[in-house]
Amino acid sequence: MGKVKIGIIKEGKVPIDRRVALTPAQAKSVIEQFPGVELVVQSSEIRCFSDEDYLNAGIAITQDLSDCDIILGVKEVPIPELMNDKTYFFFSHTIKKQPYNRGLLQEILAKKITLIDYETLTNPDGKRIIAFGRWAGIVGAYNGIWTYGERYNLFHTRRAHECFDLDDLKKEFEKIKLPPIKILLTGGGRVAKGSMEVLMALGARKVSPHQFMTEQYEFPIFAQLNTRDYNKKSDGGAFSRVEFYSHPEKYESQFLQYAKHADILIASAFWDPRAPVLFDRKDVLKNDFKINIIADITCDIEGSIPSTKQPSTIEDPVYDYNPSDNRVEAAFTDEGNITVMAVDNLPCELPRDASESFGHELLTNVLPELLGSDGKKIIERATIAKDGALTEKYSYLQDYVEGK
Repeated sequence: MGKVKIGIIKEGKVPIDRRVALTPAQAKSVIEQFPGVELVVQSSEIRCFSDEDYLNAGIAITQDLSDCDIILGVKEVPIPELMNDKTYFFFSHTIKKQPYNRGLLQEILAKKITLIDYETLTNPDGKRIIAFGRWAGIVGAYNGIWTYGERYNLFHTRRAHECFDLDDLKKEFEKIKLPPIKILLTGGGRVAKGSMEVLMALGARKVSPHQFMTEQYEFPIFAQLNTRDYNKKSDGGAFSRVEFYSHPEKYESQFLQYAKHADILIASAFWDPRAPVLFDRKDVLKNDFKINIIADITCDIEGSIPSTKQPSTIEDPVYDYNPSDNRVEAAFTDEGNITVMAVDNLPCELPRDASESFGHELLTNVLPELLGSDGKKIIERATIAKDGALTEKYSYLQDYVEGK
């Protein structure tokens, strides 16, 4: 690729997002590593790195990105701000035919924008290259423990978004002394690993699912559940991971055996709507259902967890679920309620660290392909729209675009 101008956009989505695709140091590295590339940053008063931080790194600040070829963002760009014939990188939240973003994809096609979605950037083996999952796990687990402290008036710590970065957040860990509670963690990916970082830093020890149900401890413990631990074949056959992910409707939940022993659930496992739910409302009403705090990092509304009735926000992170009346109430209203943390933009609480990690992957694994020959087809596989049409891989979205 010859001369090219890259612009880092000011995030315009509401609620505000303070993350950025490239930190000042990383933006400087782009210019140093790729001759012929010019990079500018749109002025922003909300970004976790200030305009001055970029200026000090030798990066120009501008209000206007209309002369840029490639525009890097994080969240969806507001429709009125989209510019014709540009190449955009951001999380579009369209590949699952999300109804709320149909208009966004329609406008992208109308303006002949080339859209490359971070969620679709994969290596040749199909593994995602770039994600904020670890940070969602770290903040989600911390928020779950914070909620526990608030509900039972055991400890009071700063919220994650009130801390400068992860190192600052870790100072709050010293204020937390957990009683011998039992915590369930679902999932095995980046999110779960981030959650485990926090739980182990707080002194919780990992035990097996069997030990979780059968043994008592004098210290806090957690068990990590994989899909085979809480799903079983409906016909009594053996569990098959391949079959479960291709035909989850053939399985049913066996999660309740763990719910009888757990105090906190941290949900970080991907859920397919065809798959069984973890539990339903009538299960919560049983006398032996013990979970009273749920940190739902997945935030699937009305999905696998019936108490996740709505997302919460960074400013107002928790609410109560009243299972008797199947409704949301103010947090900490009644001891019979489940307290739910369902913030749907958790990495935004540690924007500096999240941006640093994200930008590293972008600089190391994506930009060399974008600004080179794309020999690994990383950019090609991730391109959803180009020249006013969906690419072949994403042609399944045509009926979604047409509102059918």
